[in-house]
Amino acid sequence: MVIVGTPGGILIPELPRGRGAQGAGEEAAPGEGQRLRPNRPGRPSARAAVRSAPASRLRGLRLLHTHLSPEGLTEEDLMDLLFLRLDAIIALSVNPEGEPVRWQAATLAPEGPAAPGTAPCQVDEPRPWDRTTADFAARAADIEAALSALPAAPQSREADSPATAGRALLVSVAPEPRAVQEQRLNELAELARTAGLAVCGRIIQRVARPDPRSILGKGKLAELEVIALRENADILVFDGELSPAQVHNLADITERKVIDRTQLILDIFAQHAASRAGRLQVELAQLRYVLPRLAGRNRALDRLMGGVGGRGPGESRLETDRRKVRERMTRLNQELEKLRRRRGLARRGRRDIPQAALVGYTNAGKSTLLNTLTRSRVLAENRLFATLDPATRRLRVPGEREVVIADTVGFIRNLPRELMDAFRATLEELAAADFLVHVADASHPDLLQQIASVETILEELGLAAVPRVLALNKWDRLAEPAREELRAAFPGAIPISARTGDGLDALFRWLERELALKRALPPLRDELDEDAEEGAGAPEPASGPVFPLQ
Repeated sequence: MVIVGTPGGILIPELPRGRGAQGAGEEAAPGEGQRLRPNRPGRPSARAAVRSAPASRLRGLRLLHTHLSPEGLTEEDLMDLLFLRLDAIIALSVNPEGEPVRWQAATLAPEGPAAPGTAPCQVDEPRPWDRTTADFAARAADIEAALSALPAAPQSREADSPATAGRALLVSVAPEPRAVQEQRLNELAELARTAGLAVCGRIIQRVARPDPRSILGKGKLAELEVIALRENADILVFDGELSPAQVHNLADITERKVIDRTQLILDIFAQHAASRAGRLQVELAQLRYVLPRLAGRNRALDRLMGGVGGRGPGESRLETDRRKVRERMTRLNQELEKLRRRRGLARRGRRDIPQAALVGYTNAGKSTLLNTLTRSRVLAENRLFATLDPATRRLRVPGEREVVIADTVGFIRNLPRELMDAFRATLEELAAADFLVHVADASHPDLLQQIASVETILEELGLAAVPRVLALNKWDRLAEPAREELRAAFPGAIPISARTGDGLDALFRWLERELALKRALPPLRDELDEDAEEGAGAPEPASGPVFPLQ
């Protein structure tokens, strides 16, 4: 047997999936030669040329290589077995004269690694080179069956739906405790579901400092690969923001699509953008995100560059891409500036009418509250970021007074800076508001964290001094002990139910009082001093901000 190759890899024909071809009753001919380079954690490498069939997890390849020493399979060999998803890897040791001595084989172990930090492989004992009885095809079939039979992770309702965009494995690597990371992954799972992904598993690692090259260590990468194989995951979603180099390294190692939380949110915004203004803002945010990540792409021609300071085709292609992105961003900024002017004129046309804005965490019920208050039909769905474009309606409060109330895009923890910059025209609706109604989901387990995140964003937007009130929505879902705790924690908040309308009387009284204060007029009704227990049973809210948290 003659093996042709270089120190960087071996040249092999494109082998068909033998088991799949036999099952289909077809005979496939070998294709052109392809270079197969092992993907090793922490080392840049090319993608393996041979792809597995969609229904299989292994590649249908066995890698046989020689060791010019008496040692058998190394840890590096076992990692190649895992990340290349080979049926088997075999090392043949030879003596100084080049004569074969013994061989050793290994296959994947679906049940997991034998020891923490090691590759999940089943390693055979070394055998004499002339004892070659082994049925690797049967072993590969057993591995496929074992991977399919392992208990699957809890999946979302859309996991088996043909409309899903893929099967996602969620990953969290952070210094926070596991409980905190679990909560964040719950939110990430909701984001993935909103984007159309089926969540098929999750991995958590608590580290003081993540690996700068691939986030995860070698042992955790092996665990990730095993879970991805078992669950047939084709997308890895990381909670947090990855650097361009980390995305490249992870995609190269795992040969799966790798996205971070920011990119997932941008994808959701792109799906939900309905108006022209929304699409412009989303495109600008995506370009802001993509621009620094253009580095490292299209490097195939870099080696053709001239001497020192030479400019080759690879470099000029990258510069061309960057220039096109910047030119497009300039045009988008100009169009959004025109949009801001038009919205500014519209606001000036109604400046004699007080303006209020609904703010809050995404999916807290702002659109439902707007519909209930104004009897309108703004889109209100139980999903994250259902509303991207601001909607304004006129609301008549008791005392024959009017107020313009606006529903704005929802906030989220660690809102990407690209979105805040691109949605400046939309967020200006908040800057023009005379007072804010902070809508929070009282039934959410992360209520305190969501309230704190919204307050942080309002402060970053320079709106900390705007009078506002906290409206604890979905009050009807809480038991009485939970209600008592929230009343004690937020004595100035108004419990409401946007769905049933309970507690809206107290909200109307707060709006009426703010209108009276704005116009320097006394309240028109004595009901301002009445106990707010009528409706939702909460104390009368105080004017102005009701924060910080207690």
